[in-house]
Order: sequence, then C-alpha cells, then structure tokens
Amino acid sequence: MINNVKTVLLLGGLTGIILFIGSLWGQGGLAIALMMSIVMNLGSYFFSDKLALMAYGAQPVDREQAPRLYAIVEGLCSRADIPMPKLYLVDEPSPNAFATGRNPQHASVAVTTGALRILDERELQGVLAHEISHVKNRDILISSVAATLAGVVTYLAYMARFAAIFGGSGRDRDDEGGGALGGLFMMILAPIAALLIQMWVSRTREYQADASGAQIMGDPHALASALQKLDNYAKQIPMEASPNTAHMFIVHPFSGSSLLNLFSTHPPIPERINRLLAHSR
Repeated sequence: MINNVKTVLLLGGLTGIILFIGSLWGQGGLAIALMMSIVMNLGSYFFSDKLALMAYGAQPVDREQAPRLYAIVEGLCSRADIPMPKLYLVDEPSPNAFATGRNPQHASVAVTTGALRILDERELQGVLAHEISHVKNRDILISSVAATLAGVVTYLAYMARFAAIFGGSGRDRDDEGGGALGGLFMMILAPIAALLIQMWVSRTREYQADASGAQIMGDPHALASALQKLDNYAKQIPMEASPNTAHMFIVHPFSGSSLLNLFSTHPPIPERINRLLAHSR
C-alpha cells in the first residue's frame, strides 16, 4: 500500500513538471503540454507492449513449442490467480526476461534463450514468478507511463532550449529575469528530475515484484540465486537493448559504469538479494 501511494505521488510529480514547463509559454503552452501527456499516455497504454515485443524480435510460443516454460508459468498463474499470459521467446544469448501488457488480461511474458539455457528449474521459476508479479500488480503499465512522461519532459526541455535560442517563450518577453530562470530549469533541472522520478518508480516496483514473486513461489532463495546468476552473465554478455525499454527487464540488460548505475532504473542486485533473503529469516 505504501509503495502504491509513493508511485502515485511520483507519477503526479512527473505530470506536474510537464505542466509547469508548458505553463512557461502561458495558457496555450499549458494546454499543449497537457494534450501531449494525454496522447503519449494513451499510446503507452495501448501500444507499448506490442512495440516492446517487436523491438526484441520476440516470437510467440505455445505449450507444444515450449512445454517447460508453459508448465511453469501456468502453475504460477494458478497460484497468483491471474489469467495465463501470452508467452514469447527472444533469441538472445544474454539471459533476461520481461513482462509487458496493460493488465493481466492483456499480458505477455518474454524470456531470452540465454535465460532458458543457464537457469535451472528452480531459478527459472523464481524469475517467472517475478514477472508474473509485475503482471498481477500492473507494474508494466505504471513503468511504461513513467517512462513516457519522462520522455515528454525531456522533449519539452529540448523545445525550451530551442525556443530560448530563437527568441524565447512568451514569458521571456514579459519577464526576462524570470524567463531566464525558467529556461535554466527546463534545460537542465527538469530532465534530471524526470530521470530520478522514473528511476524511483521503477526501483520501487522491482523491489515489490521481488517480494511478491518470492511469496507466490514460496522460495525467496530461488529468485535470489537467479538474480545473481543473471547479473553475472549479463555483465559478460551485455544485451543490445534500448534505454527506453531497459526498465522492463528483470536485470539491467547492459553493463555500465558505477556512475551510470546510480541512475539505473534497477536497484542494485546485492540489495535485492539481501531483501529477498531477509524474508526467509
């Protein structure tokens, strides 16, 4: 419940940043910013799952084509009391998995061939329980909306910089001092704030999916073992993933410096493992 409240507040903060930036161009700018956020969110709601699956060349599989995968997901969905999602395989040596879809009735779970190869039965169950938890908690939609709103903020900040170069906004003409400060906020602080909010939304949902996934499976050690193995392999075999969809995966799909990890949408693996094991004590 606390995590849900935090998520709503953070999403509200992102929307507030968008409306603030738009308001710097007066009522017209505010209306445009509002319309942009609505249109982008509708697009995210209806099409983000299809775009993500298409981006990674995910291929649908059924019970006959992937009996091991199908049997595990079917059992987990029964425990979680949600409909069976569509299953996909991604032909990718880097081990990873993600879930997508706007609700449990329109959900998909995708697993890379690398994950099927390196994970044992128990670890694979832990990973899939994590993804089923995302579906059950509707985390996919929330994270997609957060990423979309952050993208709108960044785009508006870019437009603000463009406007500043070629004459400034309406408020710049009315109040050069205030306009300069507003321009500084838009060009520098707003994208950083949006990135941080998206990061916190994603990290909050990851921690929750770890906990609820372990609860569905009844074995936090399985997911803890899988996370460590996935993280080790992902660093050795980084995946060619888009930064716009990196938040969807169970572990960060590409390696990066420790500085970049500070702004990662994924919590540190050691912290996730510690939290999981704490539930078993």
